[in-house]
Amino acid sequence: MEIRLSFLLVMTVIFTVPFLLWRLGRTNGYAPLVVIQILVGILLGPGVLGRTDPDFFMEMLNPKVLFLLKGVAWWGVMCFVMLTGLELDLRASWAHRKEALTTAGLALIVPFALCAMAAAPLSQNPAWIGSNSQPWQFSTGVGMACSVTALPILTLFLQQMGILGSPLGQRVLRFASVDDLVLWTILAFVLIDWNRLLAQFGFFLGFIPAGLTVRLCMRRLEVSDRWYAALIWLTVCALAAEYAGLHFTVGAFLAGVSLDLDWFDRARVEQMRASVLFFMMPVFFLLTGLQTEWNPGESSILTVAGVLLFLSVLGKLTGVFLAGKMLGWRRGEAAIIGWLLQTKALIMILFSNVLLDRSIITERMFSVLLLVALISTALTMPMVRLFGCEALREGRRP
Repeated sequence: MEIRLSFLLVMTVIFTVPFLLWRLGRTNGYAPLVVIQILVGILLGPGVLGRTDPDFFMEMLNPKVLFLLKGVAWWGVMCFVMLTGLELDLRASWAHRKEALTTAGLALIVPFALCAMAAAPLSQNPAWIGSNSQPWQFSTGVGMACSVTALPILTLFLQQMGILGSPLGQRVLRFASVDDLVLWTILAFVLIDWNRLLAQFGFFLGFIPAGLTVRLCMRRLEVSDRWYAALIWLTVCALAAEYAGLHFTVGAFLAGVSLDLDWFDRARVEQMRASVLFFMMPVFFLLTGLQTEWNPGESSILTVAGVLLFLSVLGKLTGVFLAGKMLGWRRGEAAIIGWLLQTKALIMILFSNVLLDRSIITERMFSVLLLVALISTALTMPMVRLFGCEALREGRRP
């Protein structure tokens, strides 16, 4: 099949099949579109389509088509991660720093400790640990992946429940913002290459004056010009981070964090994020599904995924419960906040992709983390409605 026909066929599947399943199945209450897109990617991957019809799989998803898809996915991820950094409201978190730091800290530390300890024995097995990883990098990466909160999906869930603009909704977003900042900081630490330490140190050292210069220039630009300047800044940061031996997503996140959301039209930022999710990220989700190593006859992936899922949810709920006790929250608040903060989906998937790309984990471990991300996200809305009814009613009140 001609490469253009193969590419267009795959793009048609990417945008058609998940949307129809999502709408016709009415899954939005427990599985947002991103989850369906990844599941379709798994079905089109080597574990399902590759086994049932290997000839068609190789013809449709040949290396040239995959190369084109990866280019689209990389650019979509760069834009999305920059917008994630841009939308972090660290000022609001600092204004409520006692609650934000206590809750976010416990919500990260407890599941991280549990999952990192559970992953430690796997770091001795080359079937799970990547070829470019030390045991501490593997355990830290897996522990952090299982502790994240997906801020974009969380925002979507809060909007669906009608509490996005409420005090409760804003508190949850503050907690998730602190978690996101810690996540990317830990990722940069995990990706440290001791053989290229000087280059990586130079990147962070050079980023400070470069960021200050960009901030000074941004204030003098027209709003319409700031968007184009932000894209230039994004590509420069991503290129520098990749060249230094870090991952381009680290540079993209720093590019967004170094800018102020107030410099841009907030409605335009939301529109931009929605456009990136709609036009480009579905390609990334498909490629994520294609990277899963899925053998129906092997139970180890399901076993490890089940253990990490249990520990990550238990750790998140325990950490938030402890924070609620320390801060004197109302009855039911810890339940709804805990279940909302254990939403992993998009950010955990991004994080896991970086770990796989840098050979910190293997494809088998990546499959485990992907399952944890999908199942934990699907659990969020039903569990919030089940255990957080009282706090949810309070949160909707003006």
